[in-house]
Amino acid sequence: MQKVERRVRRIDRVSLLTILVTVVLFVIAIFEKGFAHELLLEAGVFLVSVKLILSSAKADIHTDLIEAKLDEIQGELREMRDQR
Repeated sequence: MQKVERRVRRIDRVSLLTILVTVVLFVIAIFEKGFAHELLLEAGVFLVSVKLILSSAKADIHTDLIEAKLDEIQGELREMRDQR
C-alpha cells in the first residue's frame, strides 16, 4: 500500500492534466467515431500516455532511492577521511 501512495504522490499536476485531457479526447473520439475499429487505436493512445506517465513516476522513485544511497556512501567516505 505504501508504494502505491508514494507513486500517486509522484504524479504531478501536469501529468494528471495530461491524463484528463487524454480521457476527454478518448470520450470525444468514442462519440465521434462510434464503436468501430478506430476505437482500438484511440484506446491504445490512451494506454500509452498513461503508461509513459506511470513509468516516469516510477523512474522518479528509483532516482530518489539511488540519491539516498549515494548520500549514505558519501557520508561514510567523509567519516573515513576525517578519521585519517
